[in-house]
Amino acid sequence: MNKTTTWSITVALAGFLFGFDTIVISGADKPIQELWGMSPLFHGIFIMSMALWGTVLGSLLGGVPTKRLGRKKTLFWIGILFFVSAVGSALAQDPYTFSAFRFIGGIGVGVSSVAAPIYISEITTPDKRGRLGALYQFCLVFGIMLAFISNWLLKGFDGANDWRWMLGVEAIPALLYTLMVMKVPNSPRWLVLQKKDDTAALEVLEMIYEDRPKAEQQLEEIKADRELPKSSGKLFQNKYKRVLWLGFLIAFFNQLSGINFVLYYAPRILEQAGLGGGDSLLNAIAIGVVNLIFTLIGVRLIDRLGRRQLIIIGSIGYIVSLIMVGLCFQMDLSPTMLITFICMFVASHAIGQGAVIWVFISEIYPNRVRAYGQSWGTGTHWVFAALITLITPFFIDDQEGIFREQLQLIYYFFAGMMFLQLLWAIFVMPETKGVSLEDLEKELTDE
Repeated sequence: MNKTTTWSITVALAGFLFGFDTIVISGADKPIQELWGMSPLFHGIFIMSMALWGTVLGSLLGGVPTKRLGRKKTLFWIGILFFVSAVGSALAQDPYTFSAFRFIGGIGVGVSSVAAPIYISEITTPDKRGRLGALYQFCLVFGIMLAFISNWLLKGFDGANDWRWMLGVEAIPALLYTLMVMKVPNSPRWLVLQKKDDTAALEVLEMIYEDRPKAEQQLEEIKADRELPKSSGKLFQNKYKRVLWLGFLIAFFNQLSGINFVLYYAPRILEQAGLGGGDSLLNAIAIGVVNLIFTLIGVRLIDRLGRRQLIIIGSIGYIVSLIMVGLCFQMDLSPTMLITFICMFVASHAIGQGAVIWVFISEIYPNRVRAYGQSWGTGTHWVFAALITLITPFFIDDQEGIFREQLQLIYYFFAGMMFLQLLWAIFVMPETKGVSLEDLEKELTDE
């Protein structure tokens, strides 16, 4: 294993914490609502979506420390935020304290989705950038799967305090990640453009390319960006309008697929749909396993088929599976059919949007504005994720007996949005496979 792969895996572990932190709440969902006697509105805002509002803030502002402090230092502080959030959430004695610590963890998730993909894209060669960048998503879904498994294993561990252990156990990997990330080098592009340290940048580039002439050539290409006028460092200007729209739309479609609607509330949805009763946490593990397997397939294919082709394949799978899930609820079909098509839906996401989004967003923005561009794309992603998570309790709360009628319409809506994504992928989305970051800048910006 070469150094680039080792660094990429280390930084991608931020994705593991991201996935674990966002999904572990699914096991604490109902126990916390019953413990503090919260209404669906209060529960949706202060418990289930609070971390996501932290994520929105972290993603929108994450470009600032990523650019000024550097990718490496930002990644270190992300680990600290996850550790504090895990311990604080587990020990919280009221919903407001709990929400505050979940918010802190959400900030870690948001900044992670900015800094980690950027770092990996900047320390890899064009031919490996896709699969190494997609390691972030692989670690993310691995974290999701382990969160489902951890919740299931800890159910019944300490009675009414099970949920505290479910949330607190994240402190262990958070601490390990924080220690490991201290050993990775700074991004060579950050060293050139922000620190203006060409010597240190060349040392890192030599380790990346394992060839001094190639490293020197790459250094000169990066240095060319340093000579651009200061106005090139402003994200919101006409010449960047294409990449701004590309980042917005891939993030918009990612959330309007309904993926967080399924993952965040998986145990409750499966239980209310009649699948497994008290074993809903165990059934949710199946979703995590499918997600992991097909993400691995996506990682293997992203540098072969390309980003655009995977989005097209995933879009077709989305449309078929979402329509069928809607029909399962509308026609009261068997629970086995329901979980089969939910797993197909998750597989479609994993091989398409899941494998592509973080890689694509980290590639399309020019060097001078990459950190802020990543914040724009991920901020869009997390705003819609938070909104969907906030309103979900209204659709899955069965007090009025309209659960199935509401849910089928939501899945049909998501299917319609994925049809629009399919058209976007076919007619608008560019292919970034195998192209250097500097060449992509020339191709996607209007000079």
